[in-house]
Order: sequence, then C-alpha cells, then structure tokens
Amino acid sequence: MELFHRILKTAVEGGASDVHLKIGGPVIFRINRELIAVDSPFPTQEWMNKIVDAVSPPHLKKRLDEEREIDFSYFVPGIGRFRTNLFQQRSQWCLAMRYVKTSVPSFDELGLLQQIKQIAESPRGIVLLAGSTGCGKSTTLAAMIEHINSNFKKHIITLEDPVEYAFEDNQSVVEQREIGLDTLSYHHALKHVLRQDPDIIMIGEMRDSTSFAAAMSAADTGHLVLSTLHTTTAALSVTRILDFFQADEREQIRRQLAGCLRGVVCQRMVNTVAGKLTPALEIMLNTPLVKKLIEENRLDKLSSAIETGSDDGMLSFNQSLFNLVKAGKVTEKEALAKASNPQGLEMNFKGIFLDEGRRIIS
Repeated sequence: MELFHRILKTAVEGGASDVHLKIGGPVIFRINRELIAVDSPFPTQEWMNKIVDAVSPPHLKKRLDEEREIDFSYFVPGIGRFRTNLFQQRSQWCLAMRYVKTSVPSFDELGLLQQIKQIAESPRGIVLLAGSTGCGKSTTLAAMIEHINSNFKKHIITLEDPVEYAFEDNQSVVEQREIGLDTLSYHHALKHVLRQDPDIIMIGEMRDSTSFAAAMSAADTGHLVLSTLHTTTAALSVTRILDFFQADEREQIRRQLAGCLRGVVCQRMVNTVAGKLTPALEIMLNTPLVKKLIEENRLDKLSSAIETGSDDGMLSFNQSLFNLVKAGKVTEKEALAKASNPQGLEMNFKGIFLDEGRRIIS
C-alpha cells in the first residue's frame, strides 16, 4: 500500500484530476485533460490484487464478485478523497480514480456566474446540472450546496453514489447518504426521504423514471431538488427526461415538468489562455415562455428561447464562449472548438449578430 499511496500523493501534488492503474501498463495521470504516463513501476497482477482487496469497501465486495465492477469513495488521511471505479478488462483489474478536493470551491474560484447563485437560492422546484462526463457538474453542484449551507438555515439531505465532497454543518444541517452504505438504493432512499423533513434534496444523478418521478413529487410539495443529468445542451435535457418514461406517460410528465422545473445549467470545460480550465455555461430558466414551449411540446424552440432570454438571465453556449473570449480568458480557436454553432460564433467575432431566435419563436 505504500507505493499505492505514494502514487496518489504524487498525483495530488502534481495537479492531476484522475489516476489510472492497469496491470502491465504505466501509471497514468490526467493533468489538464491530457493523459500522462508517470515514472513508476508497472502494476503487476499480484500487486493489483492486494490493492483491490485493500480498497474495496466490505459492503460492496459481494457486488464486486457478482458484477465485476463497483463505484465507491476512497479516502487516504493526509492525501485526500478519490471517487473510484474498480472494473475489469481482459479479466484483469483496473482502477480509475478521480481526486475530489476536500474544500468545496467557491463560485468565484469556479468561474461561475451570478445566475447560478440565484438558481441555488430558489425556494422550490427542480434544478438540473447537465453536461458530459468530467465537465464539473458535481463540483458546481457542491458549490451550490455549500452556498446554501453558508447562508441559509435549511435541512439538506444528499443521496450520492458515492459521497464526494464532505460538508460541514454551517447555517444549515447537512446529512449525506451514500448508496449501498447508508441506504440500499436511490429508489429506496427516495421512497423515504420526504419523511425525513428535508428542505433541500440533492440527488447525485438522475438515472431513471423512478428517481425523476420522486424528484417531481418532492418539488410539487414545496422542496428544492438539485441533481445532475448527462446531456450536451440545456434544451436537450427536457427531451432526455421524457426519454426516461414510456410513450403513454410523457404527456403527463411533460406538463408536470413545465410546472416544477426551475432551471437547467449545462457545462462544458474549455482551456484558458493561462493553461487552466474554466466552464462555459448554458443556462435555461423556466420563464413563462419556456414553460409554454414545454407545455405545448415545442421543445425544438427551447434553444431559440435561451438565445433570446438574456434579459431573464438565460445564456447560450455561444454567448458564454463569446463573453469568455472578449474577457481575454479563452482564445477564439478554443471557443470555436467548443461551440454548439461554430459558424454563428465566428460571425459574432466579426460583429455580426442575427436575431433569428425571436423570428423562430414568433
């Protein structure tokens, strides 16, 4: 374990976000989104078997034997906490470990906008953090929870698989429940959570119709529900949610969602001129127009509503990237590579702005 912990310590000190261990291959760190092989002995099967036995939580070992992969949180005193996935390839163990910073970053440290703070302060409804894997959804969600914890007297219950950031009670009371350790499943936890007197419920990830139906039920009864979703744009999040349900259920779910949705924040990480990462944000708020479009099943018009909703606090990816370039934080080349509509963004850089959104909506 000494070598293993030394590898993890080196990763943290070197600014790595992820560590990959594979039998017979080099130890790999991901630094600034690039994979880098480090100078370390190659993991052997005997060594890896010892590591797997040592790091696997006792309550998950039966599942590991049956399913051959598990997710869990691994903490090393003096080094830090790692969100860990243990799996097999070619009948050999592999470890993918993401370093989770112990202190929750602030909104300013993350480069988040004022609108995100306002969304976090919503009294009720569903707030979704969307984006692809590794785009910082969990970190932004943690920043929102910590903002509430620092400024409001609320009872916050989190359901996570696994627990990533550890919150200390401040103004709020925060209780964190890990799936498989503190409760059997998301379904089981959501079944009982409303009896635990929460003001705010944080669900680590929306995975199926059961979890989302429970979230809507909680939002309908006056709770604030925060969660994450795997989609590439804010507008597509509504379609993704409806895909959880059977065709004959979608009409009712869509109308219910129109009433309880508070907003969707979608993130993409972009490289800055300083060699770091910053989020480009797309923000969709449930304004009267957005609510009407969802109710009337005109979901293809949501992107246009976002583009024309800047007065309400909404923001498209192109607008976010344009602002980052104008602020000198991101190059035009990087912005165009991450844009939803590169041609439109390129026209913006040349001073050409088309008001297509308003025409399409009308």
